[in-house]
Formats: sequence, structure tokens, C-alpha cells
Amino acid sequence: MFPDLRHIRKRFRFAAAITSAVFLASCATHPVGSPQEIAAAKSLRAARSTQLSLEVRAADYLQAAALTAPELGSGTQPTFTRNTYNAASTELTVLLRSEDGGRLWNHPLTLTANNATYHLRIQPAEYAVWSPNYFTFFVPSAQIKEKLIKKENHQSGVGGSLVGVRQLNPRENFATFKGVTAPVTSTLDFKGNEATLALRRPAKQPTAAVEGKVRPLAADFSAPLSYYQPPANLMFVGLMAGFRGSHYAEKTGLYFLQPYDPDRIPIVFVHGLFSTPFTWVETMNGLQADPEIRKRYQFWVFAYTTGNPILYSALQLREALDQVDRTYPNHKPYVVIGHSMGGMLTHDQVITLSRATWEKQTRDLAKTIFSNERSDSLVVRSTTFRPNPRIKRVIFICTPHRGSDLASGGLGKLGISLITLPSTLASNLRNSFTSSELVKLTGSSKRLPNSVWGLKPSSPALPVINSAPIKVPYHSIIGDRGRGDSPNSSDGVVAYWSSHLDGARSEKIVPGPHGSTGLPQTIAELDRILKLHLAND
Repeated sequence: MFPDLRHIRKRFRFAAAITSAVFLASCATHPVGSPQEIAAAKSLRAARSTQLSLEVRAADYLQAAALTAPELGSGTQPTFTRNTYNAASTELTVLLRSEDGGRLWNHPLTLTANNATYHLRIQPAEYAVWSPNYFTFFVPSAQIKEKLIKKENHQSGVGGSLVGVRQLNPRENFATFKGVTAPVTSTLDFKGNEATLALRRPAKQPTAAVEGKVRPLAADFSAPLSYYQPPANLMFVGLMAGFRGSHYAEKTGLYFLQPYDPDRIPIVFVHGLFSTPFTWVETMNGLQADPEIRKRYQFWVFAYTTGNPILYSALQLREALDQVDRTYPNHKPYVVIGHSMGGMLTHDQVITLSRATWEKQTRDLAKTIFSNERSDSLVVRSTTFRPNPRIKRVIFICTPHRGSDLASGGLGKLGISLITLPSTLASNLRNSFTSSELVKLTGSSKRLPNSVWGLKPSSPALPVINSAPIKVPYHSIIGDRGRGDSPNSSDGVVAYWSSHLDGARSEKIVPGPHGSTGLPQTIAELDRILKLHLAND
């Protein structure tokens, strides 16, 4: 759920307190002494008073920015004047957008403070400037707590560092339940008493002409990701999404973590078993530390009920991508990155499987099943498909293409027994398979196939899938826990013999465990591959 305006005001006051502390630290090395600095500090202090009217506060913020704008210098050093200007830009933007229902937002304003009158306008959208009304509200970047990110991506510069949040009701296609977010830098330019507020896009253009000089923009590229706060019981949520999928079904689907941009290449991240899209936060944060990556790519995630049969989850991903293709036919081709079982879903997006392929590998079993199924049945749609022509490259991370021995052991048996499929899916599968077919598939006439069963090396689906050639360039990243013993290695869950693919364009062994998505070496390899992809785009 989104915070209401009362929470926004509380956050706003908290951000103001942080900014004040920054000023005190700045003053320790740069004493406030000039009349201009004293006047700017006084205006900023007055602007923060909730006893004054909205118009007067906005005018005081403008005056604080106007007094400091001529002394911004290069914009790279945290001087008192730059800090004052940045704070005024940040807090004025939040004030106008959220206070009093946004009554003053995006209207030409005439505001007076201390006998100075300012005429304020908001700059319309252009290449590196957001539309004034695109975001529902703004949150100061400094206010957002980083829970899953170890190394934050900040850029020092001029302007107000903000997270823009777009949340509509009803929810937009592919938007998360908390909306979509992006880094925003608000700047104020003055020509005499004419002031222009611009909502700049630092991910697209990290510098801008502010007060007649090109300067770096203050930006926080980690805060928009951290806005999507994980639940306190994240591990439990991942487990329940696998064991009790019906409780997680409403949260499944393809989600945009950033505003859709037809000029940027979509990367679709697909998580693994008993996991959630939060597994990718550290990976995405590491990738967007590269200015070229954050400028040229956009991040999407696929959330699914991980206890369901693998081919069924792959069908859901296929249908979600088809929906994107219909909604945004002008999007650039995808890159898909899958971790663990998510890599198996990814694998199923770039191969062709037909009835003949299944019959060649499984013979009578496939013939019997297909003969009893309609061409549009769930089983047929899950097992026969063609590659998505808009996927141009895939990357597998610790993916068990040939299964995992753990799925055949005690833990695997326990996992298979604990998974409860959603009732509709379970009913559909019971209607599709006879008791004898279930015995051949799962070893029991009462047990339905689920994801852990599908991870067993003896699963009849694995040789069928691996017999089909992958139609796009693909790469493998494989963990060996730092032992350097490949090809006899394992990441602790998946052995090298299962994750290795002969036709991979590249294979990188990283010194980490199965959960190596956020490993520096993994991120560096992903960065390399994504830049290679840009060269061929």
C-alpha cells in the first residue's frame, strides 16, 4: 500500500531534519558568514515552518535557491551553498506536489517572499526531463532505507535527489502494487525573477545545464529499488510461495520496476525455487552502477508460484511476455536472465517443443497423453511451444538444466510431499492424467507433478527439453563455492554437469554458492555480456 499524505508530511519533516544536519556538518568546514548565505539559511528555515501558508513557504524555498544558485561552482563539492540549493530544490518539489492535495502543482505561480516576487513554472517533458504529472508523488532519496543493498549508487552534484513514484488506481498494467519508481533530480533555474523547476532524468543524462553551466546532477540510483521494501519475513514468503501457491497467486506476474521506456532494452529477471523477485535487488543495483547499463536497459521481474510444475510456470511467463508484446508492440527485444529454476523457465522461452519431440523421447507415454488432450488444453499449451522471437539473448545463472540430485534425496522427497498445488491447477492435472500415467510420471497414482519433482534428474521432461536447440545466443554463470574444481564442481545445489551447456557463447565460473546472483563476479560478468549485447543491438 502507498503512504497517505499524512505519512508523506512526516517523511518530509524527517528529510528536512536530515538536511539540517548536513548543513551543520557543512558549516564546520565552510562557516556561514556572507550576507547572502545568512539570508539563504534564514529563507530555508522559514520555508520549513508549518505555521506559514503554502504559498509563503514555496516563496521562501525559491528565495533560498535563488540566493545560492549563482554560487554553485562546479557542483561536485558539498559546499554550504550547494547544500542549501539542493535542499530547497528537494523540499519545494515535495511540498508543491503533495501538500494540500497538490493544489499548486504544475500551475504558473507568482510567489512573494521578503519583498522579492518570483514567477515559477515547471518545465514540460523532453528527452531528459520527466513530464510534470507523470509521478504521483516524490520521496527524498535520503529518506529511503536500504535493506537489501550493500553498496549504494550515488552521484554527487546539484539538484534535489528524489524518488519519483507513479501509482494509479486502478493499477496500471505491469505496475507493482507500490507503483513504479525512478530517480529524479529537481533543479531550479533563475533568469531574474523568472524561475523554472525541472524534473530531470539522471539515469538518461547525468549532467544538465543549471544556471548557465553544465553540472553533474545529484542522484541516488539505489533508492528507487529500495523503495520496494521487502517484507520482514521475506524467506518465509518465498517458502510459502512454493509450498502454498494459492496464497501467493494474486502477486504473480510480470512487473516493471521502472517506467516503461521504448528506447531502453528490457531485461526480464526470473527468480528460482522458493524465492521472490527480491533476490535480484543486489544484482540490479550492481548493474546500474554502470552509467551505460542504466541508460540503455530497463529492469522487469517475473514473480511466480514456484511449487507449480516447471513447464506450467514457463507457460505463465510466455503468456506474460505475449501480453507485453500486445500492450507495448514498440518495445525493444528482450534479454532474459534466469537463476536456478528460473533459468529453466527461461530455457523454455527459446526452444521449440512439438508433440513429435515428446513422442520421440518418451514414446507411448506421450502418445497416450496427447491423444486424450485437446489442442488448446493446459497440458498441450505447457508442453508444446515455439521460441519467443523477441527474446534475443538469455543468461543462465546456476541453472539445473539436467536436474539436481538434491531433488531425488531426502530433502527433495520432503519438498515434493509438502507442496500443495492451487486447486484449479490440481483439478486440471487430475483430469488430464490417468492413475497409470501418474505412476509413470511421479511414481504414485495420487501424486501430481510439481516443481521439485521436475528437478529430479530422472524427470522425463529434462531430456526432451535438452534435446531441443536454443535459438538465441546464451551464456552460463556457474558457481563452484570457490573451490576451483570444475568440471567436478557444484554450487552446493546444482552440479557442474547439470548447469554446463556445450553451446554457450561464454561460461563463467564464479567462486560462490548457489545463491550467487549478487556476487561481484556475477555482476561483472553480466555487465560484460550486456555491453556485448549493446554492441550487437
